[in-house]
Amino acid sequence: MTFLSKRINNLSESQTIKMAKLGRELAAKGIDVINLSFGEPDFFTPEHVKEAAKTAIDENYSYYTPVSGYPELRKAIAEKLSRENGLSYGFDQIVVSTGAKQSLANAVMCLVDPGDEVIVPTPYWVSYSEMIKLAEGKTVFIDATVEQNFKITPAQLEAAITPKTKLFMFSSPCNPTGSVYSREEMAALAAVFEKHPNIFILSDEIYEHINFVGKHTSIASFDAIKDRVVVINGFSKSYAMTGWRVGYIAANKEIANACDKMQGQITSGTCSIAQRAALKAYQDGLDTVHEMVAEFKKRRDVVYDLLKAIPGIKVNLPDGAFYFFPEVKSYFGKSTTEGQVISNAEELCLYLLNEAHVSTVTGEAFGNDDCIRISYAAAEDKLRDAVSRIAAALAKLK
Repeated sequence: MTFLSKRINNLSESQTIKMAKLGRELAAKGIDVINLSFGEPDFFTPEHVKEAAKTAIDENYSYYTPVSGYPELRKAIAEKLSRENGLSYGFDQIVVSTGAKQSLANAVMCLVDPGDEVIVPTPYWVSYSEMIKLAEGKTVFIDATVEQNFKITPAQLEAAITPKTKLFMFSSPCNPTGSVYSREEMAALAAVFEKHPNIFILSDEIYEHINFVGKHTSIASFDAIKDRVVVINGFSKSYAMTGWRVGYIAANKEIANACDKMQGQITSGTCSIAQRAALKAYQDGLDTVHEMVAEFKKRRDVVYDLLKAIPGIKVNLPDGAFYFFPEVKSYFGKSTTEGQVISNAEELCLYLLNEAHVSTVTGEAFGNDDCIRISYAAAEDKLRDAVSRIAAALAKLK
C-alpha cells in the first residue's frame, strides 16, 4: 500500500506467527491440526507465580511502574544473575521490558546506526534480521550447517568482521536449532571479540534453563568483553509465562540508560501484575523449571528417534531449547499426488499442513531454506502422532 511507510512495507511478516495462524484457520473448520510451529511451552504457569499475581491485584499494584521495572524485581534479577551465572550487575543495569523481544529491539535500536553491520550466525531467530532492518543496519550472515551442529567457528567469525561491524547477535541455547555453545566454544568466540573492542555482543539467553548438557555459559562471563555484552533473558520459556510478557536486559549503565530512554517513549513500564508474578518466580527457586526440562528432554529423545527413521531427513540431536531443525532438501523437486511440485521448504511446510495437518515453520525464516523447524513443546502422544503423520505425508511424495 503506497500510503504506508517504507519501513513497514519492507518489514517481513513473522513466519512462526503466520504458520500458527494458518493452523488455527484449519482447526476452526473442524480439522484436527497439531501445531508444532509455535515456540511456547505447553505447561501451565507454576501455581505460586499465579498466586503472586492474584495477591498483587488484591494489594492494588495497578499504577504505572518505573520504566525500567520495579526496583525489587530488578534487584531479584541481579541476584539471580549473580547466583546462577556468576555475573555481577547492579539493579540499575537491569531494564525490564514487555518480553525479551522488546528487550532485543530496544538494544538493537540503541546500538545500531544506518549502515552499521550486524553479524548474525544462521540459523537465527526470525526477528533478528527484521529488527536490524528497522534500525537501518546491514545484516551479515554466517552460515552454520547441520554437520557442525549449527554452531559457527572462531575462524568464521573473524572472517565476517569488517571496520563497519558494530554488533554480533546470537542465541545459546539456540532458537531454531537447539544448539548450545560449550564454555570452551564460547571462550574461543570471546577471544575473537577481545581483539575487536568496538564490537558489542547481544546474547539472547531466553532458553538458558532448557539445556540438556550441563551448566549454561553466558558470553558475559568473560571479563575482557563483559562491558560490551548485552544479556537478554526473561520468564517466558523457563517459567511457562509466555503470555505474561516479561523480559529484561543486563548491560553496562550507558546501554541500560539508553534502553530506558527508548522504552520510555514507546511502552513505558511493563505490566505491574506481571512484574510481581515474575518477582515470585525468581524468589522461589527452580524446582518447577527442572520438572519441565526433564519432560522436554524425554520428548526430545522420542522425537529424535522418530525423525531419524524418516528416509531423506537429516537431523542432529539438539542440546537445548525445544526445537528440531531437520534438513529436508531431499524432498525438493518431488511431486504430490495432485502433481504439485514441492520446490522449497515453505511449500513443504504448507504441504505438511494441508496433507498431514501438522503445522511447522519454513527454515527460510531462520536463514536456512534447506530445513524446517519443528517444536516439540507438545504432549508426547501429540508428538508421536504428528511425526507419524509427517512420515506418511512425505512417503506420498514422488
